[in-house]
Amino acid sequence: MTIKVIIAGPRGKMGSEAVKMVTSEQNLELVACVDRRSEGHAIREYPILTEKSIPVFESPEECLHTVDADVFIDLTVPEACFNHAVMAIRNNVRPVIGTSGLTNDQIAELRELAKGNEVGCIIAPNFALGAVLMMKFAQMAATYFPDIEIIEKHHDQKLDAPSGTAVKTAQLIKNTRKNKSQGHPDEVETMKGARGAVDEGIRIHSVRLPGLIAHQEVIFGGEGELLTIKHDSMNRQSFMTGVKFAVEKVMGIHSLVYGLENILD
Repeated sequence: MTIKVIIAGPRGKMGSEAVKMVTSEQNLELVACVDRRSEGHAIREYPILTEKSIPVFESPEECLHTVDADVFIDLTVPEACFNHAVMAIRNNVRPVIGTSGLTNDQIAELRELAKGNEVGCIIAPNFALGAVLMMKFAQMAATYFPDIEIIEKHHDQKLDAPSGTAVKTAQLIKNTRKNKSQGHPDEVETMKGARGAVDEGIRIHSVRLPGLIAHQEVIFGGEGELLTIKHDSMNRQSFMTGVKFAVEKVMGIHSLVYGLENILD
């Protein structure tokens, strides 16, 4: 079966990789793109879209009402992504969301909407399969090492901090680890923010620099030993295996799934 795909955000670094991936896979068909800049003119003349006569819409509503599609890949920004996902679900098109920054309330609302409409939806804080395994391994390790710090590093154009991957990692760890205060009880920050954000005692640090793509390490401290679980994405192609995996998997589910770790076999 060929899966018909819409991509929102095709100009972005992730979006352009997704266009390449979808158009190169035999079981996937790119049927449209959504681009809000200059009524889509900024992307419309891209060779691959011109060659395959793929329409570009400024309006996601018009796109969803015009094009027959199975999956809506969203790689945009949080403000647009949530509305795109709502529209897609209401039009019986399955969202696959790689945009980070959605609030817990928005995710909860999408979960209810997907359940009520029996439409599959996947939200993935990270599409790199190695990163997903890193999060699962960190959850396992937290049973034995409750003192934990997360350091995530991304390019300097990333809008949200901490990253969705760091937030998801902390959530998974908290399923295993009880709330625990770390460090000296009288510890004082002489410069605000020096110790990073705190989530039930877990310290999370965000680094933003040019030259980085997506990197995270979870450091566990114990008596006389350290355990570090680390993942590095060297380019955005590393995410495309997970995007393809999510597009194929979302066709067989009828509710919202948050995190690829929940659908790994």
